[in-house]
Amino acid sequence: MRDPQDNHLERIKEWMLNDEMRMDALRIAAKLELNDWCLAAGFVKTMIWDKLHGYNQATMLDDIDLIYFDEDNCSEKIDQEKENHLKQVSDYPWSVKNQARMHLRNRDKPYLSSSDAMTYWVELQAAIGAKLSVNGDIIILAPFGLNIFFDNSITLNKKRAKPKAFQSRIKSKHWLEKWPNLTVIPK
Repeated sequence: MRDPQDNHLERIKEWMLNDEMRMDALRIAAKLELNDWCLAAGFVKTMIWDKLHGYNQATMLDDIDLIYFDEDNCSEKIDQEKENHLKQVSDYPWSVKNQARMHLRNRDKPYLSSSDAMTYWVELQAAIGAKLSVNGDIIILAPFGLNIFFDNSITLNKKRAKPKAFQSRIKSKHWLEKWPNLTVIPK
């Protein structure tokens, strides 16, 4: 019997392959050859929610979160240089953040990797990313697994456990208006 996670992974990859903008963004990001990188959060989550809601038109992204992990080059200036470069080569709304320093802003213990950093994000469904292998294959990073992305929920991350920030994000990003089949799981 096949693991449902395998089916979910295949669906996500198929959707990604058929999304011209997302594939273009992945190719552009891959050219930077960053350590432990991915295009995370809304880049994948929004696509999944759109597909589960039967939307033919992709929801516009406020930004494309390019995260990476490089302990040797933690300067915010380096992130800004990479972001400026990406904005020069495309019209996408890039946001670049080295996760090796983001624990300081969030007052967490040091993160071990990009995937580990995602496990501290406010909602579980933000913890997903996509990248390209050196062969051009799509790799999906999902530290909480893929099943949570297919149950139409938004779930508070117990590790972060900031219900006010969680509710504020849901409201300010208009998730329930954009995807009305979503249910909120606060705990």
